[in-house]
Amino acid sequence: MKSRQNAAFASTLWLTAANVVIPVAVLLFATGFFPYKPVLPGLAQFHKDYDRLNRLDPPFDRLVFMVVDALRSDFVFSEDSGFKYTQSLIRDGAALPFTAHATSPTVTMPRLKAITTGSIPSFLDAILNLDETDKTSSLASQDSWLAQMKAKDTGKVLMYGDDTWLKLFPGTFDRADGTTSFFVSDFTEVDNNVTRNIAGELKNSDWNTMVLHYLGLDHIGHKGGPRSIHMLPKQQEMDGIVKQIYGAIESEEHLQSTLFVLCGDHGMNDAGNHGGSSAGETSPALVFISPKLQTLQRQSTSPLPPKDDFQYYSTVEQSDIAPTLAALLGFPVPQNNLGVFISDFLPLWENAVDKVQILLQNVDQIKAIISATFGSHLWHAILEDDCTAPGSDAEKLACEYKTMMKNAGRATAHGDVGLSLLTISKWLRKAQDVMSSMASNYDMSRLITGQALAVLAVLCAAFSTHDISGQNLRTFLPFAFVTVAYGVMMFASSYVEEEHHFWYWATTAWLVLLGLKNCNGMLSRKSHLLSVILVLAATRLVRGWNQTGQKFAGEPDVVKTFIVPNPNLLWALVSATYLWIARDIRNGFSGLPSAISFVIASGLTLAAFAFKLAYTNEDAPELVSGLALKILDYLPRASLLARAQAIFIGLACATAGVLYFIFAKRGAPVKTTPLDTLHSLYTLLAVTQSRTTNIPLFLLFNIQLKFLGSQELDGAELATSTFLISFMSFFAFGGSNAMSSVDLSNAYNGVSNFNAGAVATLTFISNWAAPIYWTFAASTLLVRKRKAGQSNVFLQHIAFLTVFVTFSAAAVMAACTALRTHLFIWTVFSPKYLYCMAWTLGQHLLVHVGVGGILYWLGQ
Repeated sequence: MKSRQNAAFASTLWLTAANVVIPVAVLLFATGFFPYKPVLPGLAQFHKDYDRLNRLDPPFDRLVFMVVDALRSDFVFSEDSGFKYTQSLIRDGAALPFTAHATSPTVTMPRLKAITTGSIPSFLDAILNLDETDKTSSLASQDSWLAQMKAKDTGKVLMYGDDTWLKLFPGTFDRADGTTSFFVSDFTEVDNNVTRNIAGELKNSDWNTMVLHYLGLDHIGHKGGPRSIHMLPKQQEMDGIVKQIYGAIESEEHLQSTLFVLCGDHGMNDAGNHGGSSAGETSPALVFISPKLQTLQRQSTSPLPPKDDFQYYSTVEQSDIAPTLAALLGFPVPQNNLGVFISDFLPLWENAVDKVQILLQNVDQIKAIISATFGSHLWHAILEDDCTAPGSDAEKLACEYKTMMKNAGRATAHGDVGLSLLTISKWLRKAQDVMSSMASNYDMSRLITGQALAVLAVLCAAFSTHDISGQNLRTFLPFAFVTVAYGVMMFASSYVEEEHHFWYWATTAWLVLLGLKNCNGMLSRKSHLLSVILVLAATRLVRGWNQTGQKFAGEPDVVKTFIVPNPNLLWALVSATYLWIARDIRNGFSGLPSAISFVIASGLTLAAFAFKLAYTNEDAPELVSGLALKILDYLPRASLLARAQAIFIGLACATAGVLYFIFAKRGAPVKTTPLDTLHSLYTLLAVTQSRTTNIPLFLLFNIQLKFLGSQELDGAELATSTFLISFMSFFAFGGSNAMSSVDLSNAYNGVSNFNAGAVATLTFISNWAAPIYWTFAASTLLVRKRKAGQSNVFLQHIAFLTVFVTFSAAAVMAACTALRTHLFIWTVFSPKYLYCMAWTLGQHLLVHVGVGGILYWLGQ
């Protein structure tokens, strides 16, 4: 007995050490993997060689820069677009259309950095983009076209819309009205707050730059996707703004030389989200608009047929906006720019020398970036060498620079300016490709230290299982196989993108193994055989509920094929889910008078059902029809904010009641345990925070839970079941390893103003609703086993989960380190590391260890 206690104590120490070390390892590795890139400080000045450009009157002297968040290219250019007026400008030649390639991560903050500075932002900006209070990402000390326009001192700089601009450019704007960019439940006011300022400012003549950033279209995408019924009216509304501004440019004397730019910061995928690298996310529209552009005689066909790759007209890099604005508005190219002047605008300058100088200014500026990166000695060495055998990409680029300057000079001398411009443009594009694809300045010492600490955590976790596991080799092998196989899989980009298949097949195989193990040669037992068939059928439905990943994201699934076209079926399943939850909650309060338990259960579930019905009717009304629509007419009128707050308050009161029964040793163990009741209350919270089409999945989860509860599982088997089904359910909800799958549609339920803590919590619950459900479920099973005489069962459970979490984190770190120069490091492996952080710090430490430990303690 004493030796067993000593073993448990030693295992607890090892387990504690592992769970203390792993967050340190994860965060330390992140600081080395996601550093800020160094930048050249100060504002660029015209070099004396380009003093001619400084003296010239630029084509434009005023800028209206209108960003429509998530403005995918087809939203403007295709036949299904609501931008009919903008398309007429394209046909008339008053607008030049482009598809602007936005590199991953396709979220607002890094995209705005690329647009304004022409640089390639750090991937860390994708994380900072989620923090409304962040001040560290400021561009106050960096060069940008905003800073250059302010330095011209020819007028004020204005901004109306997304307050990310205020965070990026503090002190830059003379007049501004910012709106939080994450309140995705609002489609209307968030844009009206911008539009209300336009008419007055177009009459004013005291400004030279006006930035407008509309958010409503992006919010519609997050809530209902690109095919939402709200999408076309919103496009038409934005097109009306274009018409208003262009009309003012034509009619107002002080606006005659105004350049109007309409663009998206990024696009969106078929689910309405963004952050990844799919064609829809990386293909925003870009349109330069002005009556002066008609002199270019570039009338284009508009609209165009829809395209699957979203590539309309010419494709340019988003970073090309900065040097193009520099030339068109007459200021030096921003110092950290990697963009290339869009040559379509060169005909605006009549003099051939001016055209060449515009491109050469761009060349010298990028040459300075190359020198800052590799050292100025690179150019001296190349000039003295014959460039017969350049080694690195930088040396090749320098050699090509030498050749380019020679060929361009020769072409200019022979009067072939067109060839000279083409030669220079080709080198600029090559330099852009090389510099844009350069690896980040990783802090290798932190990467190695973080990796070493992760390995240490793995060893500590493994030691913790040594004396407490109690399982035989047969049950341990599947756990070890899945853990090692998952770690190996992290080194292949395709497997990371399609990770869900691993969990789907592994979970199915595991359930089959459990079924065979517990048959004990008695296949004649029909009840057991039927339960195995039922759980496998439920698992198959879970797997096919939502297509996810990259390759098959748009393929048919249960939701697209059966649920969305049949709203009555959807609400029948949703109603069944709420009825099941109501029954379980009522059973949990069965110690109270039946009338009170009925009121508690029915009141909570009816309030939650009413909220979800009203929410869906506003968010995706195409999913509400028939009987559901009639029910909605009989519901009391209330705002969605008030409905959500009522649910949260009700759940909090019910939870407090259960805790009172636990601590006061009162309750009703006849039908259920207090821990089961807490599980039911969480399930109601989870369905509130889930998309309506995903709510029926909880019925299928219940079938899986009943099956696991009927099996005789040891510590390793229960831990294996928990993390297998947790991962499977995460992907079944539509999750993936791409940032574009982060669901913000329920992040503001019950939140009236932005609150970082509340929004972060609701976002995590929304995206990890199913894995958290399985933490509650595992706790109920653990308590049953503890009461059945299995000692140290919670310690065993957490020990094996910790082995998997630490090993998987170490594997992801190793993959990111080994593949840090890989082509897909920023599009695949970096997002995967962010998800690894969420699984390790959020799901494991906070939920499994923290919440799970509290639940286990309460259930004893």
